[in-house]
Amino acid sequence: MKNKNVKYLDLGISDYMVTWKRQEELMKQIVDLKKGQSNIDDDSLAPAPNYLIFVEHPHVYTLGKSGDEHNLLLNYIQLQAKDALFFKTDRGGDITYHGPGQLVGYPILDLENFGIGLRQYIYNIEETVIRTLLEYGIEASRDPDATGVWIDAGKSSARKICAIGVKSSRFVTMHGFALNVNTNLEYFKHINPCGFSDKGVTSIEKELGFKQDFEHLKELVLEKFAEVFGSNAI
Repeated sequence: MKNKNVKYLDLGISDYMVTWKRQEELMKQIVDLKKGQSNIDDDSLAPAPNYLIFVEHPHVYTLGKSGDEHNLLLNYIQLQAKDALFFKTDRGGDITYHGPGQLVGYPILDLENFGIGLRQYIYNIEETVIRTLLEYGIEASRDPDATGVWIDAGKSSARKICAIGVKSSRFVTMHGFALNVNTNLEYFKHINPCGFSDKGVTSIEKELGFKQDFEHLKELVLEKFAEVFGSNAI
């Protein structure tokens, strides 16, 4: 039985490591369930749950498992001066920044519930963000050479508005996306975002010229996520 219900968890502002451990707990719950049912007839399987976490993190830089530490342009003392932390993670992608005013979404989904693979999953996350931005009159798209959501992709003015980095095990996902809403973009000057030294970063606030209603933004992302994945928020 396929389960397209997604339990929504809004953690507000939460430390990166606390949230990472929460993700791991939920992912393990789903993976253990699937392992325990590996020899059970399909008609008798209990559906695996799905989760979607929304959170804002205090200032933190995170590096993907294949990333290059040299893309962090600060040393330990400078990090402390910026009131920021640094963690190596087990997600894909290179380095990125998380901080206040940025919506971070962690979908912990059993992709078998949705009949999709990892490539389509990432495409769906990008599509969710692209459709959300259209509600603000912002036209965004994909870059064939870089994961995430971009404005003016492929042009010299290309700037990233949403980073994506994921991990999967037995078709269960964790980590996710980071959409710049009212983000302090100065923090991106201390890294080569996602490993790129020649591309800019932007936010909804910067594109439109004024601060955005963060709660309304969350509602829109939830709505578009449900549209794209054919899911039901619970």
